[in-house]
Amino acid sequence: MQLTDRHREYWQKNLRITGILMGIWFFTTYVIGFFSRSLDFTIFGWPFYFYMGAQGSLIIYVLIIAFYARYMNRLDKEYGVDEEEVE
Repeated sequence: MQLTDRHREYWQKNLRITGILMGIWFFTTYVIGFFSRSLDFTIFGWPFYFYMGAQGSLIIYVLIIAFYARYMNRLDKEYGVDEEEVE
């Protein structure tokens, strides 16, 4: 199958946003997790490392998923590869 310039542009945008979101995921999971014990402050009465492990990182993961789904729906419509709605 021969890819057109439009297909390449679509996949470049897809890979770019995936890379950015994976960078945010990595930062949230490993960098903040690694350094959170040395950051000595509290959020809602809990130590920062406990909050990030229990709630903070999970909230960020859900936001990443929601943003990616919305972004890809718009990108699919823009390039004409969206799924048709079934009534």
